Amino acid sequence: MTTAKSTALALLLNGTKNRQLLALALPMILSNITVPLLGLVDTAVIGHLSDAYYLGGVALGSTIITLIIWLLGFLRMATTGLVAQAYGANDTARQLKLLVQGAMLATGLGIAVILLQIPILNLALGLSEASVEVERYCREYFQVRVWSTPFALLNLVMLGWLLGRQQPKAAMWQLIFANVANIILDVLFVLGLGWGVKGAALASLCADITAFSVALYMVLQQLKLIPRFQFADIRVHLNLSGYGQLLRLNTDIFIRSLCLQAAFAFMTFHGAGLGDNTVAANAVLLNLLLLIAYALDGIAYYAEAEVGKAYGQQRTQPLREAVLLAWCWSAITALGFSLIFYLFGDHIIGLLTNIDEVRTTAQIYLPWLILLPLWSFSSYLFDGVYIGAAKGKVMRNSMIIATFGAFFPTWYLLQSLLASEQANHALWAAMTAFMLTRSLTLAAHYRFSKAFILN
Repeated sequence: MTTAKSTALALLLNGTKNRQLLALALPMILSNITVPLLGLVDTAVIGHLSDAYYLGGVALGSTIITLIIWLLGFLRMATTGLVAQAYGANDTARQLKLLVQGAMLATGLGIAVILLQIPILNLALGLSEASVEVERYCREYFQVRVWSTPFALLNLVMLGWLLGRQQPKAAMWQLIFANVANIILDVLFVLGLGWGVKGAALASLCADITAFSVALYMVLQQLKLIPRFQFADIRVHLNLSGYGQLLRLNTDIFIRSLCLQAAFAFMTFHGAGLGDNTVAANAVLLNLLLLIAYALDGIAYYAEAEVGKAYGQQRTQPLREAVLLAWCWSAITALGFSLIFYLFGDHIIGLLTNIDEVRTTAQIYLPWLILLPLWSFSSYLFDGVYIGAAKGKVMRNSMIIATFGAFFPTWYLLQSLLASEQANHALWAAMTAFMLTRSLTLAAHYRFSKAFILN
């Protein structure tokens, strides 16, 4: 134990290692934070309209879109891990192949979502118990926002490719341009032009198109850096052969994402049945939880890139040092978030909505949000580790255990014990158990398995 502590302290005091971490993680932290800020801006703008059902409708519609994008988030994760390994092995042909295959897969899936948008929306609303007003504005939001799906999925592939090549600044500019555009258009369309919920959805659509344009430019710039690259090199990969490893890894990560979204979607859909004020309050707190997740993911991206590179080079020591350093900084960041929410949580909620009932309801459940960073930070970090190692099966198994062994049993047991007016506490307790189980199972596998002994 003393050796582990001294190693962690030595890494935290190592200026070179910390500069390497900051060079990869800081751009992604800055850009990642802008992603939930979009949801917070939507929440703040819509949350200052007259009634809670506007915010509830946007929360539900946004959850459905987020569910789709995150279910297909394997496009980013698998691309990052496999490209990072190819980058570590200096295999440019493999990098190009992964870019083309990922883009083809994203385009096909995006078109499929648009063609199936009506049954997808009806199925999602059928699983919720939303009021008539919340359902109405959910439909308004979704039917505009869904057209951004192909652009959003292509963005995932290009972002994953850039990160795998250790280009976090390129990814940062892609996200910042898009998110600033979203914020400006949100205010213009909703508050300036009075387009309400449709305006918020249209702003997000325009932002995804902006992100696609910037990402495409960044990828083209990277392609020019490849020695003797010609666009004919891309055409070679426009076929259906060689998808095996990508699809196997995508399948594992898809199942993992399906379980993750089942937990988050259940919170929104079941919360909708607890009243408009409850679903709106949960939307405020879940957006703050996403802020934590995206910030910690910035550090996890460092672990992804370094673990993937170490796998490509078959070197164990750099891998272990990168994981330990990233874990320490994740813990420090999580503690900082908990302190901020403890000291200023009420004020932050007040900035996001001026509806008194929603503010009061959100403040009741704020203690759960204060604790969540401490229980969840390891899960984000080790997700990055296993993405970099392209070990989707471990992530899949951990998520299945957390979802069906922790989240749903905790909710089921508590909701039967609590009074109806306290039913939302069962949801937040379930989310806490879910995050803690993910952290423990992934950390235990990393600690006791031999999967990370490379040489």
